[in-house]
Amino acid sequence: MEKPRGAEVRTPAISADRAGSVRLGDRSVHRLGLGTNRITGTEESRALLRRAVELGVDFIDTADVYQSNASEQTIGTTVRGSVGGVLIATKGGMLRGPSGFGVNGHPDHLRQAIEGSLQRLGVEVLELYQLHRVDPAVPIETSLGVLEEMRTAGRIRRIGLCNVTVEEIERARRVTSIVSVQNQYNLLEREHESVLEYCEEHSIVFIPWTPLGRGDLSGSKALAEIAQHYGVTTHQLALRWLLRRSPMILPIPGTLSVPHLEENLASAAIDLREDDFQRLSA
Repeated sequence: MEKPRGAEVRTPAISADRAGSVRLGDRSVHRLGLGTNRITGTEESRALLRRAVELGVDFIDTADVYQSNASEQTIGTTVRGSVGGVLIATKGGMLRGPSGFGVNGHPDHLRQAIEGSLQRLGVEVLELYQLHRVDPAVPIETSLGVLEEMRTAGRIRRIGLCNVTVEEIERARRVTSIVSVQNQYNLLEREHESVLEYCEEHSIVFIPWTPLGRGDLSGSKALAEIAQHYGVTTHQLALRWLLRRSPMILPIPGTLSVPHLEENLASAAIDLREDDFQRLSA
């Protein structure tokens, strides 16, 4: 991560529990999780997962399309059975082919996707299963009906949504209980403010993907200046802003580096003043 010019980066206390917790239905997890869209079967990836669990990370987000199933497979063989329990959230409803990503919310595909995730993760029930994207060719009620069917059958414990509008969340909630929504959101990209506000109002956990703006936060002069003042990285400050922005936010920054993982977790200990938070928000 880029360090602020003219300042030595101080490392606050490193522990996921410094971020506080949030409830996904009947389960509490720490409010700094781990995104794993780049996780593969390498020893580097396994070491990262083990270190995350050691530091108290108990929410790990993955999907069947991440690294063509390798992310789920690696998490399943590395994290399964961890002391204290880790909530592994996965997703289905997208396809990965030679020409890129597609979407498939058809009931038959979702049933197959769920069984595949269960097998790769090595579990009997998926703690949180998220519809990865709404299929424009399939009513969201039809896709969510399958997830509710699998929840009733004991294959899924909790259900979430990704990349949705407020109207789509409301339609989904007429079919089943929704505990989480995952949309793109970070300090510089806030087009889903209305979705976040809806989640706050209805006690739905909001999981921002790309919480660090794909690593590029150079668009904010204020962020760089305030980070230098606190002696932290711009990435750490951006994560701290998210944690302060709403008690329902659960960021899932992804990395393949243990030092970056530790920097991310240390962001929760930054004592962000109200005036600096407001300056960043503006």
